[in-house]
Formats: sequence, C-alpha cells, structure tokens
Amino acid sequence: MPKVEPFEKHRDRYEGWFERHKYAYLSELEAVKTLLPGEGKGAEIGVGTGRFAAPLGIKLGIEPSKAMAEVAKKQGIEVIEGVAENLPFSDESFDYLLMVTTICFVDEPEKALREAYRVLKPGGALVIGFVDRNSPIGRHYEEHREESVFYRDARFFSTEELLELLREVGFKEFEIVQTLFHRLNEIKKVEPVKPGYGEGSFVVIKAVK
Repeated sequence: MPKVEPFEKHRDRYEGWFERHKYAYLSELEAVKTLLPGEGKGAEIGVGTGRFAAPLGIKLGIEPSKAMAEVAKKQGIEVIEGVAENLPFSDESFDYLLMVTTICFVDEPEKALREAYRVLKPGGALVIGFVDRNSPIGRHYEEHREESVFYRDARFFSTEELLELLREVGFKEFEIVQTLFHRLNEIKKVEPVKPGYGEGSFVVIKAVK
C-alpha cells in the first residue's frame, strides 16, 4: 500500500502542518463538529495521529500507519490496524463514522464507502471532510502534487464527484458545510463555517444510511 509509506516515514512533517496552519486546522475542526452526531457509538476511519478524533471525543480509530497510530494511542484512542476498504467490524456496528482527508488516500474509494455503509446502523451517518479539488487550495495541491510527499499519489475529489459516489453506494439526506475561504498562508484566525459548497476549500458532507 504505497500511500501509507509517506505517513510512516514523515510523521513529524505531517504533524508540523497542523502547527504551521493552526487556524486552518481549527477551522476544519469546527466544520466537522457542526455535522458530527453528538451521541452514539462512533469511529474515525484513517484516524492518523488523532488530530480530529481526540478533540471530538471519538475513542476508536482505524489506521494503516503504525507510526501515526502510535501518536493517537498516546491520546487515549484505541487504534485498530486496518484499511478503509476492509473494515474489521461486523455489519451495522456504528451510529456514525468520520473520515477526514482520508478518502483521497484510499486505493479504492467506492469500496471504502461501501464498507462504511455496511458497518453503519440504519439511520447512521458518515461524515467526510476533504479538500475540494475545484477550490483554490485544491487546485494548488493538484498543481504542486509532485512537490509533496503526501499528495503525490493522492486522488482529489470535487464535491459533486463525492456526492455521486455516495449516492451510488446508497447514502442519502446530505448536509454540507464549508470553510477555509482564503489561501493557507493568509489564514490568521478561525474561519467561519457556512452551509453548502463552492466557496470554501474544505468541505464536510454528512450522509445518512
């Protein structure tokens, strides 16, 4: 799985992004928080170092990178080694699932979404946070992907593409919010969270089974 390798080798560089872009990160966190269910059993797929799960109170995560999982575990998160396309859970196990910037790194996005659908209870929600490919930051990442150890092999989605995939899998009742209305180096405070998409570079979709 080549997309895991950069996270194994460059964990500190990954963590450094959150330090350098503190207000972008806090804005993303606020956007996710607005759509994340407040109760029930949940897990984060691609939990990484726990940057989202820990402050959001999610105690269980799936992560293929041992180096990243090591950090998440220190924050009190139970981390199970695994990939989004083959979740080690039985059918209808969760009330909600979270994926933040994970969808662009999975080998088979549709299979990953089908797995999420499988393990969610009826009425359960999948919350996906991602950088919209058609946004200013998304276009910048696309144009400079060869310079990034993380994004070289990533597959970016537009909001429309991801909504189409979610519909094909069977999800419905979509809620969408957006944030990050400036370039990363211009963000000096927490950005607002607005409904819809098309303006902000970071988009969060809540989809119901």
